Amino acid sequence: MHKTHRPHLSAAQDARAVRTREALRRALLELLERKALEDISIRDIAAQAEVSYTTFFRHHTTKEALLDEIAAEQMRRFVELGWPNIEASDTRAASVALFTYVDEHRQLWSTLLTGGAASALREELLSSARALAKQKELPGSWLPADLAVVFAVSSTIELLAWWLRQEKPLPIEQIAEIHDRLIVTPSMSQSGKAVGRPAAKRRR
Repeated sequence: MHKTHRPHLSAAQDARAVRTREALRRALLELLERKALEDISIRDIAAQAEVSYTTFFRHHTTKEALLDEIAAEQMRRFVELGWPNIEASDTRAASVALFTYVDEHRQLWSTLLTGGAASALREELLSSARALAKQKELPGSWLPADLAVVFAVSSTIELLAWWLRQEKPLPIEQIAEIHDRLIVTPSMSQSGKAVGRPAAKRRR
């Protein structure tokens, strides 16, 4: 008697697991729009995702672990987007790339930065940036590498949060110019001064 081969079973289980993980991520983000992380329980997340309480623990050990997964994915993408241009000393292009990405995912970032998860996001961004800074040399910064990362990340988070809270947010090129001149150039340049840097031509 031949055993029935069901190669589709594992694929179906994997697909179900992916859907469940996505439902849990979406549920937490929706809850964070209404209250802080410490006020959200795992039962709240499971109910919002329409899965059982025990199902949550098949994917995550804690609600913080779920948030870390969401933040880590976003932070890796965020850092990887800007770094090639920073290495090439094109800091303005790096700022434009970063703010364009956030704008394309505005709802998610608004939730992460202004909906009760800002501290976790900041720590994850610091971790990702530090890890990348260890692998790659900062292009001639006058600051110690770790301090440059801490300053740039903390200031970028504050600027992003301010931008996302505005009823009429500044255009991407304008906020990117502020980011470059106020944060990136002073911390990444050899002298720490942005004086004499030619102003970018604004699009009409």
